[in-house]
Amino acid sequence: MIDKTTHNGRSYTVPKVSRDGTAEAIFLAFLATAGLFYVNLGGAFLSAFVDGLGISRESAGYITSANKYGAAFGALFATFLVKNVPWRRSAFLTLVALISVDLVSFFLTNVTTLVLVRFTHGSIGGFLVGLGFSIIAKTRSPDRVFGMLVAIQYTFGSIAIFTVPKLVESFGPGAAFGALILFSLVTMTMLPFIPTYSNDEDGALNTDDQEPPAPALSRGLLFPASLALTALFLFQTSNMGVADYVIELGKDQGYSIGYLSNLLTVANVVAISGALLVYFLGTRFGRAVPILLGTLIAGGFTFLFHWSQIESLFFIANAITGVTWAFTVPYLLGLCATFDEHGRVVVFAGFISKMGLASGPLIGAMVLGDGNFTTIINLATAGLLLCGAFATWAEVSAKKFADR
Repeated sequence: MIDKTTHNGRSYTVPKVSRDGTAEAIFLAFLATAGLFYVNLGGAFLSAFVDGLGISRESAGYITSANKYGAAFGALFATFLVKNVPWRRSAFLTLVALISVDLVSFFLTNVTTLVLVRFTHGSIGGFLVGLGFSIIAKTRSPDRVFGMLVAIQYTFGSIAIFTVPKLVESFGPGAAFGALILFSLVTMTMLPFIPTYSNDEDGALNTDDQEPPAPALSRGLLFPASLALTALFLFQTSNMGVADYVIELGKDQGYSIGYLSNLLTVANVVAISGALLVYFLGTRFGRAVPILLGTLIAGGFTFLFHWSQIESLFFIANAITGVTWAFTVPYLLGLCATFDEHGRVVVFAGFISKMGLASGPLIGAMVLGDGNFTTIINLATAGLLLCGAFATWAEVSAKKFADR
């Protein structure tokens, strides 16, 4: 696909990847990942502060939590703006801002300052993720694109988890920020080739003056939409509550950083299969069944972390919960995308998702104490099971409303 753009009266030919193709899914996955890539570093990002700055686990948890709460704030802001801003230009400027904040973070060591700066970084990144989600909602199969998004996140998250902890030992927490900057730079190179989604090459997603105003969400769908958003919150909170502390959990069992880095890298590579399965299956079996299956398995294998002192079980728990995370999130987001054709619910779901990602480590920091991982694991298991119940309820309620 070739689009022409005009600048200062001169015409330029810019090649675009095909709509609804694999390349489009990959590029949009990068765009929607760049603002939140630190989440995909998993426990390596939190441990970078513990090992690189010599601060407590609780303090590191507050820093990573602030980053994610900032993302939630940015995603909420995006809910109201993404339809009316020039998305390609906004994405570029947002990526520049992200890189700038990461560069500043290189030189910070004070916990309070880092909390404030990382909250700012999260706010900028959350807006970018919301922008990406609003575009994904306009594709033919959002579930498949969300599946590719998670596959990209796990692929590059695996590389980061393998390299960052080792680099932190030599270069300090700046290694984690360097990984974020590199990912943002790669995403910037992809921006010009993403297809156009409006009448204007760099216009807002709603530039057609003839398009009627988006109707309010039907009252009958408010209840199932709320259930779906609650399920998404529970899923992200539960998973991240364990994931952010999994390296610290491994340390308490006597595992070395090198061993944990290698183990989690392999587990993340295995987890990619869950996202790819979504990409190839789509909604062939609906959404309720995959979500219920994913949450039940996730809950069972999260509970398995109680036996982390057994190396094989620790690896299996990490690998299977990773697979179910990569498999279930695209369906949860796809479920949210079905409630209105203008993508407002799924953009708001970006806010809810990040609130969950932020709340997991915050709750973990509050209950951790002197290594109280038992409570974290139990809370996460219960949250995952509740997620499956709420998501199933949401889909059943939505179908009943549609059949009226």
